[in-house]
Amino acid sequence: MIRVLLADDQSLVRAGFRMILKAETDVDVVGEAADGREAIAQSAALNPDVVLMDIRMPGIDGIEATRRIVAAKPGTRVLVLTTFDLDEYVYESLRAGASAFLLKDAKEEQLVAAIHIVADGGSLFAPSVTRRLIEKFADPPRKEASGAQLDGLTARELEVLRLVARGLSNAEIAAQLVISEHTTKTHVASVLQKLELRNRVQAVVLAYETGLVQPGG
Repeated sequence: MIRVLLADDQSLVRAGFRMILKAETDVDVVGEAADGREAIAQSAALNPDVVLMDIRMPGIDGIEATRRIVAAKPGTRVLVLTTFDLDEYVYESLRAGASAFLLKDAKEEQLVAAIHIVADGGSLFAPSVTRRLIEKFADPPRKEASGAQLDGLTARELEVLRLVARGLSNAEIAAQLVISEHTTKTHVASVLQKLELRNRVQAVVLAYETGLVQPGG
């Protein structure tokens, strides 16, 4: 059973999510929070597997709440929900440790699928949206940091990281590099471990920050 905490300052939004998830036999909504402070407290008390996190909330916002929840409970996965057109903060939420994000107008089946992916340890990575966010909001690449952070990677791992940053799935990376999907997964896992990253999304952020991949490239 996947334990889910809903964090959104709009009660109608929370009610809508609860109604959607009520139909899922393997998902249990264990609690709700109307702001970031409540989300942090509820996460500590209820130990959810996944937190559906709004970004714009009064008091402590979703970014800071995500940072504190992930720091206190690394096993808890945060799925950020955003309206995109207004949320220039999505990039920071990924840096804070969010495992995934969705647009609030996503279809019901997409939300349910995302929860399962995140609960299973994966990261929801929508290439088109992520590229737009990174290109618009990422800091200018800090190439001086690349040597210190990326020197531990092999040439193949750097190649895999570049392709991950461009939004390719494991299957697409495997096809492009002419290797098996299992080998691709092994390379991705090694990259995350060496760079001490939680997920693919943070790997994308780091690739842009260090200049390994250039916006628009």
